[in-house]
Amino acid sequence: MSVRTSGTAATADSSPSDGPARGPSPTTAAAPDILGTGLGLDPDDLPDGLVVADETGRVICFNAAAARITDITPEHALGRSLEHALPLQDIEGRRWWRLTDPYGGLAIRRGQPERNLLLGGREVLVSARYVRSRPTGPVQRLVIALRGTEARRRTELSHAELIATVAHELRSPLTSVKGFTATLLQKWERFTDDQKRLMLETVDADANRVTRLIAELLDISRIDSGRLEVRRQRVDMSAAVRRHVQAQTTAGQRPDRFLIRILEPLPDLWADPDKVDQVLGNLLENAVRHGEGTVTIEVGPVSDATSTEGTSVTVSDEGPGIPEESMSRVFTRFWRGSKRGGTGLGLYIVKGIVEAHGGTITVGRAPAGGAQFRFSLPVAAPAFMA
Repeated sequence: MSVRTSGTAATADSSPSDGPARGPSPTTAAAPDILGTGLGLDPDDLPDGLVVADETGRVICFNAAAARITDITPEHALGRSLEHALPLQDIEGRRWWRLTDPYGGLAIRRGQPERNLLLGGREVLVSARYVRSRPTGPVQRLVIALRGTEARRRTELSHAELIATVAHELRSPLTSVKGFTATLLQKWERFTDDQKRLMLETVDADANRVTRLIAELLDISRIDSGRLEVRRQRVDMSAAVRRHVQAQTTAGQRPDRFLIRILEPLPDLWADPDKVDQVLGNLLENAVRHGEGTVTIEVGPVSDATSTEGTSVTVSDEGPGIPEESMSRVFTRFWRGSKRGGTGLGLYIVKGIVEAHGGTITVGRAPAGGAQFRFSLPVAAPAFMA
């Protein structure tokens, strides 16, 4: 039997078990369909590494992705025994093929789940499928899938960064809460009422900060798992914008710093009011904290003729804006536009909320030079009709 892959053929009934295959290379059309799909797919078309061994344990397929992941050439692997062509070891240094014995052992085994193995000092994710002629018959083909560990490392690094960020953000408010409460409990009588009020207000503010951080973590978990629920109700977007501007002025911002433009008539909007408030609050807080000058909030119907009916909100400021090279990273985790505090999670959550509503959000440069965020939400339908 002769199988072509990566420009090399293995002749299973004539090649030695520990040496490279020799024999004529068939053309692509004459090569057997190793994938068994009948579509004529080449193993090199697969994004993951593919290694196939025959009933004797000799490698008959070794695609380009497998060569890239393992740094082993197909010429070196084809026709050799699986143990010599792909000398995998577990984390304890044991030879994997001898340990699992795919051609022996229980005849009811169907394969091996993906696990992290070692190959010449590098880590490889390996899973295997045992192909039998009948449920308890001998193994006719051993199909092995290989993947690099880069994606997993990136995920682990992202999780580590999230844990480090959370630990850092929690340490400061919890230290403050612990310090003030311990002081008040030990020396209550020594403080005046005004001093007690100041310390309790500080404790309350820090407790709110911790609560917001926990809410952000829950939102990230739901967004990443696709479980962010949207409970649609009638939303008056213009009223919601005015309410958030009023909250900013109550917190000490000058009323003349905000300019609201409402382009009516607005279509009826059905969205999750709590999550809309979260989006508006985050965008306004970013404009106030990181921007300068007048913050302009414009609310109007979606003007793009190719889009579905909906409402758009644009928040812009007159600050330095976001560098062009950073705009592609604005909605990623831990991106910070400046060193003025924040976890770097807010805009990631904003994007997740908008997309959960079926909407879109973009970032650009405002006419006055500052940052400009624009999100649009489709009209949609109320929750009881969904």
